[in-house]
Amino acid sequence: MVKIYTRKGDDGTTSLWYGGRVSKSEGRPEAYGAVDEAASALGVARAASERGSELHDDILRIQRELFVAGAELATAPEASDRLEAGVSRITPEMVDELEEIIDRYMGAVDLPPKFVIPGGSDLSARLDLARAALRRAERRVVDLDRAGALADTTVLRYLNRASDAVYAMARFADDDDPALFEGRDASRKNGGASR
Repeated sequence: MVKIYTRKGDDGTTSLWYGGRVSKSEGRPEAYGAVDEAASALGVARAASERGSELHDDILRIQRELFVAGAELATAPEASDRLEAGVSRITPEMVDELEEIIDRYMGAVDLPPKFVIPGGSDLSARLDLARAALRRAERRVVDLDRAGALADTTVLRYLNRASDAVYAMARFADDDDPALFEGRDASRKNGGASR
């Protein structure tokens, strides 16, 4: 049996990826912990989506990329040269690809001329919760950046776009309720954004 406990964290510290221990309440563990929370919230949304649909696959893609972001954030800046692009470091291309996802979903919906109240559908509510978790992760990474603890700000740009992408997905997954979502395209359904 593999034991998942090491007892090393019982003193309130945790290991960084390429060595060193820090308090679990310091900025770096707060940042990658928030990213982990966002990835888990996206898992709740993905479980409610139609398996094999474009939406399902796009959620899974962001979840996988959040593991890359987490690896980068779990690495002290002085060890950043050991990270591998697209595997343990977020790349500008990953940010660009998120912008394409945002444009694809936003091209399939008409936003109402007011703030959107979360809860238009079960799936959109789950996505909005994940979006809020991504915004929290982004704020934690802003704190790291302001403290001079980021080797590269691409991960910050990625989290900003990821939350925008999840917002766009949530609007795509909303039910067409005229009372909440005036001006929506009533012919749009939950399967794929490219229709």
